[in-house]
Amino acid sequence: MGIFSFLSPKKGRSLHVKVTTMDADLEQIEIEADWTGRHLFDTVCRIIGLREIWYFGLQYTNKKGYSCWLQMDAKICKQDVPKQEDSSMAFLFLVKFYPEVIEEELIQDITKHLFFVQIKQSILSMDLYCSAEASVLLASYAVQAMKGDCDDNEELELDRLLPKSVIEQYDMSYEMWGERIKRWWGNNSGMTREDAEMEYLRVAQDLEMYGIQYYPIHNKKETDLLLGVSAQGIGIYQNTNRITPRPFFSWNEIKNISFKNKVFSMKTQDNSKIDFKAKHMSINMSVLDLCIGTHNLYLRRRQQDTLEVQQMKAQAKEARERKVHEQRRLDREREKRESAEMERDRYKAEVALITEQLNAVQDAKRRTEESADLIAEKARVSEAEALVLSKRASEAEAEVQRYKVSQIKAEENKMVLERKVREAELLSYRLMQDAERRNREAQLYRSQILTGGGIYAGAPPASNGYVMTSPNPYRSHHLLFMPDGSEDASITDGMFGSPFGYSPTTVDDLAMVMNGNDFFSAILPPQRISSASSTSNLLSAQPSLSQPTGNVHISCAVPATSASRVQSDSGAPVQSPNSQRFNSANGGDLQNLKAELDRARQDNAEKTRRFREKMSEFRQEIDMLKKEEKISDHDRIHANNIHLGFDKYSTLRRVSNLYALTSISCLMKQVKRRFLERRKAKRAERAAEKERRIEEGLPLERDYAVGSREERRWQHQEHQRIRTVDRATGRSMKEQQHLFW
Repeated sequence: MGIFSFLSPKKGRSLHVKVTTMDADLEQIEIEADWTGRHLFDTVCRIIGLREIWYFGLQYTNKKGYSCWLQMDAKICKQDVPKQEDSSMAFLFLVKFYPEVIEEELIQDITKHLFFVQIKQSILSMDLYCSAEASVLLASYAVQAMKGDCDDNEELELDRLLPKSVIEQYDMSYEMWGERIKRWWGNNSGMTREDAEMEYLRVAQDLEMYGIQYYPIHNKKETDLLLGVSAQGIGIYQNTNRITPRPFFSWNEIKNISFKNKVFSMKTQDNSKIDFKAKHMSINMSVLDLCIGTHNLYLRRRQQDTLEVQQMKAQAKEARERKVHEQRRLDREREKRESAEMERDRYKAEVALITEQLNAVQDAKRRTEESADLIAEKARVSEAEALVLSKRASEAEAEVQRYKVSQIKAEENKMVLERKVREAELLSYRLMQDAERRNREAQLYRSQILTGGGIYAGAPPASNGYVMTSPNPYRSHHLLFMPDGSEDASITDGMFGSPFGYSPTTVDDLAMVMNGNDFFSAILPPQRISSASSTSNLLSAQPSLSQPTGNVHISCAVPATSASRVQSDSGAPVQSPNSQRFNSANGGDLQNLKAELDRARQDNAEKTRRFREKMSEFRQEIDMLKKEEKISDHDRIHANNIHLGFDKYSTLRRVSNLYALTSISCLMKQVKRRFLERRKAKRAERAAEKERRIEEGLPLERDYAVGSREERRWQHQEHQRIRTVDRATGRSMKEQQHLFW
């Protein structure tokens, strides 16, 4: 018995089934012989816990080697499912139907994970074409989902990240690929596994071949073509070009798909019919089932969600909010831990520094103690020597004192003797002067007597022509040592100049020349020092005259009560916070919401623009290393589409325009039919009214005979409009049919 035998009651003969999902293998599932595909599918969904079951299906390889989808309403034993060597059946649990917009339609995380794993495997197996730059970007998201934040020491397995065709197409080593993947990987820091997988799916859904399942078909001319079924519609592809459909029919344009006598018939809204047949009969039912299921999902998306889907979305929203709250809490905890680690590292560094300083201080202390001991020993020796020297010094000092006393006595004796000598010399000098005077008088008297002159009556005249002059008491003594003419200059300075030798300039000019207050304290009175200091400070605060001066802005706090707004540097008025709050309150929530939407739109556009610039730079960077001989047809088609500005949705936009013309044509045909019916009824009514008037003998009006002018004008305009739309739509549909056939 198998491990999943409890899932089904034992009724009759049982079979064993192996189901392989993208994550795990479910072996030995025991089923009954009368089980349908729905029973097995529901069993697998219950085992893996999947609720969004409408996107998935069970695929098997039939006896002819072609992949087919298990029919849900038919019994498993009645379908062309081969048995393995152990008599078991093998199925693959894969994505069968793809959503149009992944982020809006996928709800559960397990559903997103299954999509992620399958699309990743399709890219690696080269079933889904992916350019080199997109492959590197997707690989960065895949590594983030599998291994978390970027680690430069992590070894990357390129075989599980990049398709083989991309690696072989460029002349780049594994290290170069790893370096570029890590460069993009570093931008995904902080993403959870679910966020990384969703970003992977957002990028993957823009690939040209995403969500398209191809089947080989023939047209009426037996030309080998491919039928591509996707969430947007059905496209016809060439075998060598699976990127650009020719033509493509959206589900809005397709009216009906039927299968009869090995031939598929597709009818469009304008009643055009396209017939084709599958290359192998065994895949007819799979193709029809895939088209019907995809169209049903297309219609389901445009209807209101069921209660189950609403419940799942509500639960998913709560789970996302819970995860966001938990992620924010983890981010806060991570920030706290990082800050704590930074504090710890800082404290460790400080402790290490302090320890180093302490060791240095201890070494210095030890050296100081050794030096102190040595100095103390030297001090003791020096003290002993000083004691001996002090004794000798005291003895010498006493001897010196004795010498000084004796010298003083000798000096006193010498001074006494000198004074006596000077007195003696003075006395002798006076005596000599007196003797000379007496001799001169005697000679004078003698000469007078000899000559017979009279007696001398006056004082003798002054000899040698010397005249005693008294010095000017008002002149300073230092003027005696000045050169000629300097006396007048000094007097002038005293009268008109500064007594300290500086010119009578202002204190402000002096402050610009001298730096500091010492000069003023030296030359100015105390009452002017403070004025000079303040003036010097003000002058030092002015901008230098030798430098180019600009606009000097002085910021000062303006009280709220003084003015409601101030002028900015450019002259524009700046509103105060109170007026801003008042205007915001008057604007209302609608303006705030509109501003937020505009800001979000601008941010999204800016993010998209930066992303495209990065992708373009990366494409240009690796294009130089491309090997021309390794370029495939799909690479050339993709490069040509990029050069022409085409993307995956260009064809859909063209098809939408075509469908708009087709819809208008159908609408105008209905309008035309209603108009004809109304005109017919109106004519019958007028004919009856005319007969009644004739019977009653009343006069006939003009409008009953020829109709009103306004009605004829309206009829003419409607006919012209219908012809124009029919003509344009007919040409477009003919072009589509010509491209296909």
